Amino acid sequence: MTLLRRVSSSLPPVVQFVNRPFHSLKLTGESPDSSTSPTLTHGIHVFHSPDEVGIVAKLSECIASRGGNILGADVFVPENKNVFYSRSEFIFDPVLWPREQMDEDFSKLSKMFKAMRSVVRVPDRDPKYKIAVLASKQDHCLADLLHGWQDRRLPVDITCVISACNHLNIYDSNHDRGPITHVIRFLERHGIPYHYLRTTKENKREEEILQLVQNTDFLVLARYMQLLSGNFLRSYGKDVINIHHGLLPSFKGGNPSKQAFDAGVKLIGATSHFVTEELDEGPIIEQMVIIILFLHCFKSKHDKATAICCLHTDFRKVITHASISEAGFWGAVSDRDLMFSILRGQTIIIIVERVSHRDNMRSFIQKSEDLEKQCLAKAIKSYCELRVLPYEVNKTVVF
Repeated sequence: MTLLRRVSSSLPPVVQFVNRPFHSLKLTGESPDSSTSPTLTHGIHVFHSPDEVGIVAKLSECIASRGGNILGADVFVPENKNVFYSRSEFIFDPVLWPREQMDEDFSKLSKMFKAMRSVVRVPDRDPKYKIAVLASKQDHCLADLLHGWQDRRLPVDITCVISACNHLNIYDSNHDRGPITHVIRFLERHGIPYHYLRTTKENKREEEILQLVQNTDFLVLARYMQLLSGNFLRSYGKDVINIHHGLLPSFKGGNPSKQAFDAGVKLIGATSHFVTEELDEGPIIEQMVIIILFLHCFKSKHDKATAICCLHTDFRKVITHASISEAGFWGAVSDRDLMFSILRGQTIIIIVERVSHRDNMRSFIQKSEDLEKQCLAKAIKSYCELRVLPYEVNKTVVF
């Protein structure tokens, strides 16, 4: 997938590309002052169709003709595939462009270009995605999703939690966590139904699960350690997102953390993907590797807070000094945040930590679990923001 190119925001509202010399495009625009337009609402539209000249112009014209303003647009046209992908974010006045009219306008474009997919979403006005979460004995991903929902970091409504293990009674002997009752208390406090369905090799309770999830928009497997059959996936007919505690395609199947530990790997990761009939073969949505970043500051002789930024890799060690105005803290940031912060004169001490021969199975798994939570949450958020589109048989376009 080619890199997206940034195009100046000074382009007119309607842009036509007769001969596109590129394969990807990114348009960004200024957001108008909301104080002058208090009724403006944010919309998202994704489009997947056969490629032909004029699609971008028509999409732009559709939005502009109703008084909308494009804030950003991503376009991807793979080489020699005759297929077009786009994702647009825009603002509009719902009085001037009612939701029903918007659906009709984009539907006309869909028919015009014989689109395989055309979806529009108004996050502030449309219902949140309804999901059910399936979990097993290990609850770290489930607990993280519940707190993400509580804090409104995840734009979903959780209709129920289904578990193959009874969280009221079990002890997590693998991780010495004691009785897992905090999840149950959380669910009861927030009125989220909890269903314990004991499964066996002979009976996966799939008919009962289908009854419980029939009104959901998609399913999330938060370390659900049961295989869903092809019959279940076909009957459900919607997307199922899974988290795999390993960097696929390596270490497929059961207990990938132990597989990786026994193999003596130096980097571990997590993979979030769509579920298909083939075990751990579904299209990948998100992958992350273990990177632990810390910030530490100390007082200099001039009574200014100073920090050292250290980036450890296989080949080099970079140290940067900078100044900040307040005391330090411990926290986590991404590589992109690191570069951005340094440019702005902020200070960070960064340790890119890898697993090593000093890690035992317990510390190895702990690092892996932290990564799984981040990876799954990122995949769900991307999916809800219409950033994930199918590409070819077993790939995804992630804007």
